[in-house]
Amino acid sequence: MSNTSIQQLDDVVIKFAGDSGDGMQLTGSQFSNNTALIGNDLSTFPDFPAEIRAPQGTLAGVSGFQLHFSSNRIFTPGDACDVLVAMNAAALKANLKGLKKGGIVIANTDGFDAKNLRLANYPEGINPLEDGSLANYQLHTMDVTKMTREALKDTTLGMKEKDRAKNMFVLGFLYWLYDRNMDNTEAFLKEKFGKKPEILDSNLKVLHAGYNFADTVEAFTTRYRVEKARMEPGTYRSITGNTALAYGLVAASQKANLPMFLGTYPITPASDILHELSRFKNFGIRTFQAEDEIAGITSAIGASYGGHMGVTTTSGPGMALKGEAMGLAVMLEIPLLIIDIQRGGPSTGLPTKTEQSDLLQAYYGRNGECPMPIISASTPADCFDAIFEAFKISVQHMTPVIFLSDGYIANGAEPWRFPKSADLPAIEVKFKKQLEEGEENFLPYHRDENLVRPWAVPGTPGLEHRIGGLEKQNITGNVSYDPENHQLMVKIRQEKVDKIADHIPAQKIEVGPEKGKVLVLGWGSTFGAIKSAVLDLLAEGHQVAHAHIRHMRPFPKNLGEILHSYDKVLIPEINNGQLIKIIRDQYLIDAQGYHKIMGVPITKGELITRIKEML
Repeated sequence: MSNTSIQQLDDVVIKFAGDSGDGMQLTGSQFSNNTALIGNDLSTFPDFPAEIRAPQGTLAGVSGFQLHFSSNRIFTPGDACDVLVAMNAAALKANLKGLKKGGIVIANTDGFDAKNLRLANYPEGINPLEDGSLANYQLHTMDVTKMTREALKDTTLGMKEKDRAKNMFVLGFLYWLYDRNMDNTEAFLKEKFGKKPEILDSNLKVLHAGYNFADTVEAFTTRYRVEKARMEPGTYRSITGNTALAYGLVAASQKANLPMFLGTYPITPASDILHELSRFKNFGIRTFQAEDEIAGITSAIGASYGGHMGVTTTSGPGMALKGEAMGLAVMLEIPLLIIDIQRGGPSTGLPTKTEQSDLLQAYYGRNGECPMPIISASTPADCFDAIFEAFKISVQHMTPVIFLSDGYIANGAEPWRFPKSADLPAIEVKFKKQLEEGEENFLPYHRDENLVRPWAVPGTPGLEHRIGGLEKQNITGNVSYDPENHQLMVKIRQEKVDKIADHIPAQKIEVGPEKGKVLVLGWGSTFGAIKSAVLDLLAEGHQVAHAHIRHMRPFPKNLGEILHSYDKVLIPEINNGQLIKIIRDQYLIDAQGYHKIMGVPITKGELITRIKEML
C-alpha cells in the first residue's frame, strides 16, 4: 500500500466526461448514489449530447456528468470543477474551461491517440497531455483501456465487451481517491447483471482493478474525505426530478383515492416520467403511449371526463401541438395535468439542453381567452411536493393545470427525505352522485362559491349532460352564440382561476430580510444559484433577499407587497426575459433582468457579480 495521507475537504465538484458510449452517466449516477448513502449533500447536472449517435470521439458526442458533494448544505452542481475525468481528447477540450486552476485532470491516454486528437480538432502533432498546456493543473494520466483489458485477459469476452467496462475502472479509482467503500455499486451490478454471470464478473473485476491501481500507484500521495452533511434526520435517497415527479403523482392519486391515467407521447426530456409511471399498475396507474401529442392529451381528457385523473407529459414542441386540446379542457372545466419539461427552443431547438422559455407559452400560448393555473418546481426533490399541489388544485377547482419543470431539474439529482404516506394530506374529491332536492335536471355549469362546477361521471342516472368545445350557456351548458353570454363566460373562467389565490399559501422569503435593497425573485431551476448567491452576500453583510415563486398563476396574494418592500428587484431567468414581463405588467415595478440562454444553468458567481452591480 502506498503511503498516503487523508485530507478533509468541505466540498468537491467532479465532472465525468467522455464519449456517449463511455458510460459517463452511469459512472456519475453510481458515484452520486454512493455519495447519498454516505450522507453528503449533493447536486448533479447530467449533460447529454443532442445527437442520438454522434460520431465517436467528436466534440458533438461528448457526454458529461457533474457532481457537487459537500459536508454543508449545497444548492447547485457547482460553478467550476475540482476534478475533470476526461476519457478522450474531445472530453478534455469541451470541459477544460470549467476546471478550476490547479484542479485535477485524470486523462485516459488511450483516448488521446492521433485519431482522437484529430476528431477533437487539435492541430496536427499537438497533444495537450504532452505539450505543457496543462501545466496549471494536476495532470494524472493512465491507459484505462489497456488496464481494463489486462484485468479481463482471462475472460472469454470479446474486445468490445471488455472495453465496455472501462467506466468501472475509473469509478474504482475515484472510490479509492475519495476514501469510499464500493458496496452499493457491487450490489447494483449484481442486480443489473445477475443473469449474465460473465458480464457481472468482468465489471466487478475492473471496478476492483481501478481501486487497486489507485492504491498501488505512487501518483497520489493524498486521499480526500468529505464528512457527512448536517441535514434534518430522516431516511434519504438520491432522486432526479422526473422520478420525484412520478412518485408525487402516485402519492396524490392514492391520497385523492382517484385512479390516474397518463396519456402521452415520448419526448426528451419528459420520457422518463412515462417509463417510471408504467411500473405502478399496482397503484391503479394506467399509462398509454399514444401515436402523437394530440392523441396523448385527448385520451387524458377522456379519462378525466370519465372520472379519473388525466395526465399528459411533454416538452415545449409538444405543448404547441397540445394547445387546441388544452383549450377544450378549459372549456369543459375538468381536471387535467399538463406537465411541460422545458428544453431549449424554438422548434426542435436544443433537445438535451435546459431552458425556462415556455412560461409565456403556458400563460398565453392558446387561442382565445384561455386561463389556466401554472405551478413550477424549483429543484429535483421539490417536484414531488409541487406536482402534489398541482394535482390538488386541478381536482378541487375543476381546471386543467400546467406544471413546469425543465431539463436541469428533470435529470439532475439531490438527496430527498421521503415522506411517510401518513404525513401527506388527503386530497378531497367530490363527485356529484344525484340530483339534489328541488333540482329538476342537471345543470353542468352551476357553480359553488369558488365558481367550481360539479364533476359528474357519464352514466350516472339523472346526470346526463353534454359538453364540448363550443361556447357554453352559463349554468345550463347548452351551446350559446350570445355575445353577452360569451363575455360573461370568459370573465367567469378567468375569475375562477384568480380565486385559487384564496386557497394557496402566502409567498415567503427564502432567505434574507423582509425589507432591503435588492430582492432576487426567481422561479424554477434558478433556485439553487440564487439561494447560494444570496447566502454568500448576506454573509458579507449586504441587504439582499431571495423569494422563489411556485404558484406562477395566480400569484400568491402578498407577492405585490413583498416586491414593493425592496429598493430594487432582480429576476434571473434561463430565457430572454419572460417572468419579468408578467411582473412588470401586473405590479408596475421596474424589475431588472439577468438572462442566460446558453442551454446551461446560471452560476452562483455570475449572479453575485450582477447583484453587486445593483447594490
